[in-house]
Amino acid sequence: MQKVIEDIDILANDSTQHEACETVKVSEDENTGKERKLYIESYGCQMNFSDSEIVSSIMKKEGFDTTSDFNEADVIFLNTCSIREKAEQTVRARLSQFNTVKKNRPEMMIGVLGCMAERLKSQLLEEEKVVDLVVGPDAYRDLPGLVKQVDEGQKAVNTFLSREETYADISPVRLNSNGVTAFISIMRGCDNMCSFCVVPFTRGRERSRDPYSIVKEAQELFNNGYREVTLLGQNVDSYKWSPEVNNKARLEKSEVSEVINFANLLEMVAKVHPDLRVRFSTSHPKDITDEVLHTMKKYENICNYIHLPAQSGNTRVLEIMNRTYTREWYIDRVDAIRRIIGEDCGISSDMIAGFCTETEEEHQDTLTLMDYVKYDFSYMFFYSERPGTLAAKKFEDDIPLEIKKRRLSEIIDRQQKHSHLRNQRDVGKVHKVLIEGFSKRSNDDLQGRNSANKVVIFPKKHYQKGQYVNVLVDRCTPATLFGNIVD
Repeated sequence: MQKVIEDIDILANDSTQHEACETVKVSEDENTGKERKLYIESYGCQMNFSDSEIVSSIMKKEGFDTTSDFNEADVIFLNTCSIREKAEQTVRARLSQFNTVKKNRPEMMIGVLGCMAERLKSQLLEEEKVVDLVVGPDAYRDLPGLVKQVDEGQKAVNTFLSREETYADISPVRLNSNGVTAFISIMRGCDNMCSFCVVPFTRGRERSRDPYSIVKEAQELFNNGYREVTLLGQNVDSYKWSPEVNNKARLEKSEVSEVINFANLLEMVAKVHPDLRVRFSTSHPKDITDEVLHTMKKYENICNYIHLPAQSGNTRVLEIMNRTYTREWYIDRVDAIRRIIGEDCGISSDMIAGFCTETEEEHQDTLTLMDYVKYDFSYMFFYSERPGTLAAKKFEDDIPLEIKKRRLSEIIDRQQKHSHLRNQRDVGKVHKVLIEGFSKRSNDDLQGRNSANKVVIFPKKHYQKGQYVNVLVDRCTPATLFGNIVD
């Protein structure tokens, strides 16, 4: 499987230039004697991987085990990403491979889930006839009925976007789990209409999950040996829930008995247990508040790491991206993080090179913003026009590809230097590390992450995953810290 993934060019070479939407995960083998087997291949953001865990839970109740080999599967689901054109090309390549197998096994069912579903449902089902089933992110509860529909010889589709669905009552089946870290979805949808992004059209309006169900899930994970949870949302800082309504747009226009915001939720989860680390992603610069930062400072088990996507360092470009903040506002938020939490708080970003009409001077503004912040790492892309977005309708994609690539290369080079500088600050310091498992290169070494989300590698000795250890870092690369455990 790894060779296939490398061949279709969806893995990045270095953590400092890792492209989030091109990450892929495959379901693992589970053999509990169920009648049929499900293979799920998931692309894109952690939100998609979390959704695949919800899908697995739903399908498990319908008599499916999971498999890591699509040749053994009765049903294949591709949980898709539409953020970049390359991600869609990758999915199409995989659909072609799966349909080659299906020629010899016509009873095999192929379905597309997630963000490509709404936009390409007619094309995939009716025109190209490469799938049997298309299901959007809010319709996973309907999967048993839709699968039955296909079993009976029909095509099946549901891409309805809900104003209420949060899957709060579904306990996810943990896929690709190390048994130590897990993701908890706290909200769905997005109300930010960034001009380059399809997410509001594929995932619908923001609605927040019942906080008490989130705390219950975190408690159950801790009881089952997990020691870190990441709270997931397209924009976690806009989390807002009341007992009467969970849709943010309607909540803000209604009279409600109480409102729980993201800072309140963070505190509730942090109180589950001091040994349960809490992370979150993604923050939006326009919404992250000092209240959230003070809550992070208050609780040692809330990790000192914030993913704060800038996208550009130039105010005019940010305006046509419809990011609704300026360069100055973004810098103010970074200053607040440094002032309240401290210089050691990890900050990462997303950067887009070559957005519509971006000048060379405006590109330089992105580089100087990077110089100011000195991100620990970043997800970096050149602009890829997505059909149906505001940018595709209003702006010409007028930056030549060779210029986009050159600007991206400069961003990557700058980030590589900053990542190394930030890691060098950690040399000679002791870091509390949660062990996640063996190092990728050797079973003689273990690896984990510190509070700032940096990978730390150290000799195994007698220690086990799931333990907290103190590691004295003695050297680093731009991507990794190395050291030894100290008592």
